[in-house]
Amino acid sequence: MKIIHSTSNSPIFNLATEEYLFAECQDDLLFLYVNEPSVIIGCNQAIRNEVDLDFCSQNEVQIVRRMSGGGSVFHDLGNLNFCFISNKTEGKSALNDDFLKPIVDVLTDLGIPVAVGKRKDLWLQHEYKITGTASHVAKNRELHHGTLLYDTNLEMLESSLSSKNKDANVKAIASVRSTVKNLRTWFEEQGQFTLESTEFFEFLVRKLQLYYQLDKIEDFSEEAVSQIILIGESKYSSENWTYKK
Repeated sequence: MKIIHSTSNSPIFNLATEEYLFAECQDDLLFLYVNEPSVIIGCNQAIRNEVDLDFCSQNEVQIVRRMSGGGSVFHDLGNLNFCFISNKTEGKSALNDDFLKPIVDVLTDLGIPVAVGKRKDLWLQHEYKITGTASHVAKNRELHHGTLLYDTNLEMLESSLSSKNKDANVKAIASVRSTVKNLRTWFEEQGQFTLESTEFFEFLVRKLQLYYQLDKIEDFSEEAVSQIILIGESKYSSENWTYKK
């Protein structure tokens, strides 16, 4: 396992990075990143049914379509995103929830009562959702990524993901809404000292590094960055891709 921690907050760059690592690498990888305010919609979703386009435009919330299925999610600087990419294991289903074990183990070690839900999501005290996940599987490779709410603006989340112009005639995957809570709020309710988002995420990166007994966090080569930028420009910046439904 190798860990890569993105220094970019661009959802276009980070989603393009996921595709690059999935298609061009053969290593087992954990890619961690934080995006600026954005709505990330599933590959097979109808954008008008998931997103308040006017609100997002007025509040500079980017809308980007990802390569995986599943429902729409809101990202901002208070949300850590994790992406596990690996080669398929013969005889093992690529669509089980085993990939969540490192995240669950690290959070449990911090005393957080987290449990895996039916949709490969993570729940706090079996009541509040803190993580949603989605997957993309090819012939020899699998990708599983998810969110981790720490100090996300939940009002922005709710407003961005509340479409006012749904079209029932469009055939598309619909998101399943859940009650959510920030981990920072939970820590405060327990009377615990809390870190700022950047500090907490750096702390989690170090915990995951220890979990895998790794000496370092990997960097991108200049060639890799160039290819990622090209993917971002040609696909994830494209209105034809983002607004295809």
